Amino acid sequence: MSRAAGALRAGRRVGAASAPFLGLGTTPFLRPPAGVPHRGACAVPVSRMATVQSELLQRVPSDEAVPRSKVSVVGAGSVGMACAVSILLKGLSDELALVDVAEDKLTGETMDLQHGGPFVKMPSVVSSKDYRVTANSSVVVITAGARQERGETRLNLVRRNVAVLKAVVPSVVRYSPHCKLIVVSNPVDILSYVTWKLSRLPQSRVIGSGCNLDTARFRVLIGQRLGIHSESCHGWVLGEHGDSSVPVWSGVNIAGVPLKDVSAHVGTDRDPEQWRNVHKDVVASAYEIIKMKGYTNWAIGLSVADLTESILKNLRRVHPVSTIIKGLYGINEEVSLSVPCVLGENGVTDLIKIKLSPEEEARLRKSAETLWEIQKDLKF
Repeated sequence: MSRAAGALRAGRRVGAASAPFLGLGTTPFLRPPAGVPHRGACAVPVSRMATVQSELLQRVPSDEAVPRSKVSVVGAGSVGMACAVSILLKGLSDELALVDVAEDKLTGETMDLQHGGPFVKMPSVVSSKDYRVTANSSVVVITAGARQERGETRLNLVRRNVAVLKAVVPSVVRYSPHCKLIVVSNPVDILSYVTWKLSRLPQSRVIGSGCNLDTARFRVLIGQRLGIHSESCHGWVLGEHGDSSVPVWSGVNIAGVPLKDVSAHVGTDRDPEQWRNVHKDVVASAYEIIKMKGYTNWAIGLSVADLTESILKNLRRVHPVSTIIKGLYGINEEVSLSVPCVLGENGVTDLIKIKLSPEEEARLRKSAETLWEIQKDLKF
């Protein structure tokens, strides 16, 4: 990598004719590109490093190591790095790879993470603008794309980010043909569909982060109203990750007690407490955060780590994530929307056929129509 310390991974990458990845391996062999000086603490002549190493360590012959839970993140912006940090802090991967076209920023982010290694159980962290660094990934998180501007809807982003995916997805699948893809770039539902088509992977292995975050926001706001922790508040937001999302008030419950049993009109226009404003706040929250700090990143990063954990650990937990739902709820178009999905080692294994009220089902169909009106005209 130009203007950065080039380091090849231990063992299997020594002597390999590959891209000059910036990496932190268990046994680093430093090989700088011709004419590029080392920087910082790594500025040690290779000959001295080899001598100290050979005196200190006795190598044991072994088979080539293959990562078993490698995660790659495409896009080292604020969202991508929040995903990376959240995954690292959960201890989910034995190797983390970062890819971005902005080499200096990518190098800086990688070094910054590596220097935190002594404080957490840090796995190998590697990075490059070359997608070969992502090879053999179990999960690839796609965050690359244009950032949502202030006041801009997610749907307005679509054409700009479709062009980005056309460059990203084929390269990812080339080096990790068996991976599960988590799409985060917005508008996530349409881009999940585009990713599925571009990747030619089974639809079970292309997962949009979808309403996993919307549902979390929904539960947090319900909990704040009731003075109860959000983990004890059960409810779902389905459909589009965005303005046409659907709050499933018919299923909201606390300790098995449906709110509809407490107040029959909860979530409707006739509700004197105006609980429907909770969902309005869910929809508005991203725009409010963007208005105040310029972008959102931490909550979506934690949400993606949550999805990654369910996949890598084969937990078979239920998440509201975006997947193709043609044939459900009267939806006849090939659109990707969030419904409750069981996530395991093979990606989406099952869809939960959640019972919706007639109004909720109609709103879900409307959400699908909103996306289809834009999606049908896409060329890729």
